[in-house]
Amino acid sequence: MLSCIDWSRPWYDTVRPGFERLALAGEDFLDAFNRSAASLGLTNHQGLPLRFVPQAMLPEGTAYEEFIGATGQVPTRDNLHDFFNGLVWQTFPLIKRQLNALQAAQIAQAGVGKSRGPARDAATIFDENAALLLVREGEAGRALVDELRGHCWLAALFEKRAMFGADVQISLFGHALMEKLVAPRKAITAHTLVVHAGDDVFALAPEAQRAWIDAHVANRLLEEGLTTSSFTPLPVLGVPGWWPAQDRDFYLETSVFRPKRATN
Repeated sequence: MLSCIDWSRPWYDTVRPGFERLALAGEDFLDAFNRSAASLGLTNHQGLPLRFVPQAMLPEGTAYEEFIGATGQVPTRDNLHDFFNGLVWQTFPLIKRQLNALQAAQIAQAGVGKSRGPARDAATIFDENAALLLVREGEAGRALVDELRGHCWLAALFEKRAMFGADVQISLFGHALMEKLVAPRKAITAHTLVVHAGDDVFALAPEAQRAWIDAHVANRLLEEGLTTSSFTPLPVLGVPGWWPAQDRDFYLETSVFRPKRATN
C-alpha cells in the first residue's frame, strides 16, 4: 500500500520528515505511530497521551472526534487515508489538537445529528482538504492573495510564479488531499488558509518554520474559530514548480482554473 506513494513529490515535503522518523521496516504503521507520538509527547486537548488504536476500538454510536477528545485514542484503519492522518498528527500536532477540540465541543453542544453544522463542517473541510499558504507580509503578498481569492489564476500562479518558494510557501495539511495526490490529477483542489508572516519566519529552518505555523494556526483557531469562508480554493498542481509544463495555456483550462462566480 505505502509503496504507491512517491515521496519525491513536492506536495509531500511537509510530512516527509514525519514519515522518515517512523523508520518503517514494513507496512505496519500503528506501532510506529505510537512510538513517534510518545517520543514527541503528543496529547489531545485534555492533556491525555495520544495513541493510535485499531478502528475496532471506536465504540458503536460514538463519534470519531468525540472519542479522540475523551480518550486521546485515534481510531486508525489500515489504509492510506488514515496513514496520512497519522502523519499530520506527527507534523502539526497543535493544529490537530485544536481542530479536535473544536469538533468535540460542537458534538457536546449539539450532538452528532444528520448535519454537522457550520463550525464542524469548516473543521472537517480543514482536517480533510486544507493547505496552509504562508505569505510574506507586504504589498506583493497581499496582491497575490487578493488575486487567488479573485481566481485571477494567471496573475497569481503564472505571472507571480517567482514568488513561490521565496515569498510564498505551501504546506499541505489535509490527509484526504494527500491521499488523492497519490494519483495526481489536475482538478484536485485544496481549501487554502492564508497565513501572513514576517521575514523572521521565512528565515527559519524548515522544522522551526513548521513549528511556528503549527503554533500560530492553532492559536488562530482557538481565538477565531473557523467558517467555510476562511478558505480560498487552489488547484494543487497549479502551484508553480509542482507540475511540468506550467505554461500560460496550462492555467487557461477553465474546467480546473475556474473564474470566480459573479455575486448579486
